Amino acid sequence: MLRIEGLNAAYGSIQVLKNVSLKVPKGQVVSIIGANGAGKSTLLKSISGLMKISKGSIFYKDKDISGMPVNRIVGLGISQVPEGRQIFAHLSVLDNIHLGAYLYFKRNNRLEIKKRVDRIYEIFPILETRSKQIAGTLSGGEQQMLAIARALMARPELILLDEPSMGIAPLIVREIFNVIQQLNESGTTVLLVEQNAQAALKVAHHSYVLERGEIVMEGLAGELLHNPRVKEVYLGG
Repeated sequence: MLRIEGLNAAYGSIQVLKNVSLKVPKGQVVSIIGANGAGKSTLLKSISGLMKISKGSIFYKDKDISGMPVNRIVGLGISQVPEGRQIFAHLSVLDNIHLGAYLYFKRNNRLEIKKRVDRIYEIFPILETRSKQIAGTLSGGEQQMLAIARALMARPELILLDEPSMGIAPLIVREIFNVIQQLNESGTTVLLVEQNAQAALKVAHHSYVLERGEIVMEGLAGELLHNPRVKEVYLGG
């Protein structure tokens, strides 16, 4: 579904991604693990069009989307949940959810949008309870649910998740990762970027290890979970 070949990206003179190549097969969860500063978020921003790449190609369903505007990429079926959630704190929960369907806001789409909201409430019942609440007053875990909900409103075939466990209590982290599994089981392909290597490897089919902007290891997630080097560096021995 997604194929990246020889991707390079930089902030000014600082090279962040160096010849990154990877594949995300349709219907799978693929995780990218690595330390803070490894280039994980830059990789997702490059895919979603938020970061200009300096070299390489990004293919989605065999279509070259390198350099394509963000709105066109979303329209093709790719949504990103950014690091730090980046919800609209001054708007209500429901307004934030609606913003995820901005490409579809036409008079004759109101019924479809309502169906999508109802589906979101099935996945995250707490958001229905909080629908009129100002989003900035939600807990960290609820804000993460809201950020995922907003992305799902575009009905993506591929969802990019950037550090969904960051700053969230362990109990809520488990709930978020359960939702990731449910989304995948319902047909959504997932590219997951995570510092929480153990959680990421347990939910993924395939995984890549990114260090200083380079892919240094890849394999079946279950195998990497027991790899001595991965255990030593990312799983606390």
